[in-house]
Amino acid sequence: MKMTTAELRQAFLDFFASKQHQIVSSSSLVPADDPTLLFTNAGMNQFKDCFLGLEDRGYSRATSSQRCVRAGGKHNDLENVGYTARHHTFFEMLGNFSFGDYFKQEAIKFAWQFLTEVIQLPKEKLWVTVYTEDDEAADIWINQIGVDPNRLSRIGAKDNFWSMGDTGPCGPCTEIFYDHGEHIWGGPPGTPEEDGDRYIEIWNLVFMQFNRHADGRMEPLPKPSVDTGMGLERIAAILQGVHSNYEIDIFVHLIDDIAQLLGVNDKSDKSLRVIADHIRSCGFLIADGVMPSNEGRGYVLRRIIRRAIRHGNKLGAEQVFFYKVYASLIKQMGDAYPELKTAQPIVEKVLRLEEEQFLKTLDRGLNILNESLADLSGTVIPGELVFKLYDTYGFPVDLTNDVARERNFTLDEAGFEAEMAAQRKRAQQANQFGKDYNQTLSSSAASEFTGYELDADQSEVVEILVDGETQPSLASEQSALIILKNTPFYAESGGQVGDTGVLKVNGEVVFEVQDTIKLGQAIAHKGICLKGLQLNDLVTAEIDAQRRQQVKLNHSATHLLHAALRQVLGEHVQQKGSLVLSEKLRFDFAHLEAMTADELKIVENLVNREIRANHSLTTELMDIESAKKAGAMALFGEKYDDQVRVVSMGPFSMELCGGTHVKQTGDIGFFKIISEAGIAAGVRRIEAITGQAAIDYSHHQAELIGQAAARLKADPANLIDKLTSQLEKQKKLEKEIAALKDKLSGQAGADLLNQQTQINGVAVLVAEVKDVEAKSLRGLMDQLKQKIGSGVIVLGLKNDTKVNLIAGVTKDLTQKVKAGELVASLAVQVGGKGGGRPDMAQAGGSQPENLTEALESVHSWLATKL
Repeated sequence: MKMTTAELRQAFLDFFASKQHQIVSSSSLVPADDPTLLFTNAGMNQFKDCFLGLEDRGYSRATSSQRCVRAGGKHNDLENVGYTARHHTFFEMLGNFSFGDYFKQEAIKFAWQFLTEVIQLPKEKLWVTVYTEDDEAADIWINQIGVDPNRLSRIGAKDNFWSMGDTGPCGPCTEIFYDHGEHIWGGPPGTPEEDGDRYIEIWNLVFMQFNRHADGRMEPLPKPSVDTGMGLERIAAILQGVHSNYEIDIFVHLIDDIAQLLGVNDKSDKSLRVIADHIRSCGFLIADGVMPSNEGRGYVLRRIIRRAIRHGNKLGAEQVFFYKVYASLIKQMGDAYPELKTAQPIVEKVLRLEEEQFLKTLDRGLNILNESLADLSGTVIPGELVFKLYDTYGFPVDLTNDVARERNFTLDEAGFEAEMAAQRKRAQQANQFGKDYNQTLSSSAASEFTGYELDADQSEVVEILVDGETQPSLASEQSALIILKNTPFYAESGGQVGDTGVLKVNGEVVFEVQDTIKLGQAIAHKGICLKGLQLNDLVTAEIDAQRRQQVKLNHSATHLLHAALRQVLGEHVQQKGSLVLSEKLRFDFAHLEAMTADELKIVENLVNREIRANHSLTTELMDIESAKKAGAMALFGEKYDDQVRVVSMGPFSMELCGGTHVKQTGDIGFFKIISEAGIAAGVRRIEAITGQAAIDYSHHQAELIGQAAARLKADPANLIDKLTSQLEKQKKLEKEIAALKDKLSGQAGADLLNQQTQINGVAVLVAEVKDVEAKSLRGLMDQLKQKIGSGVIVLGLKNDTKVNLIAGVTKDLTQKVKAGELVASLAVQVGGKGGGRPDMAQAGGSQPENLTEALESVHSWLATKL
């Protein structure tokens, strides 16, 4: 059966929906609340806590088509992309999942039914593998499904036993392969010829059956689960009758558009494949909020962009082009992923700016390479230099090789590979996925949050945790986590800080709550015991209501700020993080440029307008898809249950949020932005205050203006005019002073010429100068060189703590004497270093007491050169 990629994706989701699976939207490529992953690289990532039993989403069966990136860290396919038939930086993973519901029998039957009945793959074309020791799976395949035992292989743990990490959930796998036919070399899995391309894995079914402990024990899981993954591109290639993923419909159209854009006739060129693959990963990453930078996810994105640009240059691109390819991606995938269309302005702008910057970087890298080759002894370019050009300046290795060949140099490839290996090792060490999941602080309890309506509530102690261990009681002065059956305390999440307060028994404070956090479904009160406390005690939980109210003002203002930023700057603005404290709010958002004073003013006025409108705040529980269709904003990096809480403030703001808020926007009182700055590439941060804090801030600013006006003897209303007048007067005086200093320097220069001597017929002037500013040394040197005509000049200047040196050589003598070498020999003697051009060089030092001796050494140094 022939299907387009879009039809195949939908057929898969529809099939599992008919089997009572919840269709779950693809999560962001930036894993939510998971520092162990660089990017989302498998369908199961967003369900990790479901498999671990830490999260209950209200369904036990799910299916998804998950967008994935493998281009950094543990899973890195970047160097293979474009040169093999199935490697990609970006791909889609079709999957079905069971969280303690069905297990091996149903999973295998579902897979076989979809492959052989829905998309009608010939049974004789399919080959199955099971884990060597998994007799249960083998029996299901042979005796229930009817697979020919001769088309089933038993494979060892390396390929057919899956683990989440060194510890934690794990279990055997069963894989399904497709036989492309005898005309393609290769053998079935498990044979010596298995690395050929004839038999291609299309679906992997993982049976999470055990919990592996640090000591190696394999404990059966109480609720065995299923995690499957099938590459959409691979199965599409089979259905469309092609062997390479780059020949499926999506890639064919992308490659056609790129070839037309660049004027390329040979559509089989591998560089077209690279660009087609890379626009997918770059487009989706930027749409998900990742921006190019020099570290982490941004660094990987930058590498992918630059690799695409380099391949465009190989195809003859002379102008920026990569951002223009994004429109083709929207044509191919915009219907399945509408966020691509929404993000078009920001994605194209980021790609264009990055390409323009890279072209400048290439020029800089070429200059560095040229300078290095000029100073190189021998004909081999060191691997460290090749790596520096590649890693720091994005200078392609093959371009370094081209330059080397033109000048009869070769590359130290072994040295370069050693540097690359060291980099890969550092990246792997940075990956935190190897933690022991059994050591993660957790609780099996579940708490009901009553804080939307109550500031105090009666409850029961259901768990006491001390250093992660459950205890029956607490003594005075012990630090602990207390879990209550129900509580008005808000646990830190969504950027809002956790509540503080007290727990009372019979009206007496027994526990001071210093913070509140989430432990799975439990709300944990973190603090110190003031009097004894026991399991099952009845307590009164009271939050610090005044602090909570201040937090509410700032949290509700954050929603208004988000909406205002999108209205003023554009819909590309996405929240990249927030911190809602009692004293202020902090809001991080995606935007490429610093906001102007006018933009900040408009945003601030918009927020205050909505505050004065005094909108009633409304909340509504609805399913996630309905909330998104209604226009509710989902916050960056947050995970949401199927049922979500939608917080609305009039027609201005609608967001998914579980936090606490004011009853009317008028409660906020007043909103004031106190700062706006960049914190990372493409990420800005606004800090603001509300209520009485904002009023106090405004009063303080008015007091400062009054004090400044008084100092300048001006009326506050005319302060700017007075200040401008004073600054202009100061600038005029500074120019006059500089002119006088130059005149004095000229006179000093005339006097210095009388100190010149001769070495082998060459004029040499060596002198310590006084009453001259360090920044005037270059001007003085230019004057002396012009007057001396031909010669070498060295000047030294010192004060109590430092030395300044400058050396000048007229151009007719630079073949014999280089100013940089001369000044470097002097700098060492005064505790410093320096350098510069052959005709002019400067140095600094920290040992002024050695200046006289250093200057005396100049004549002997020059005698060896002249």
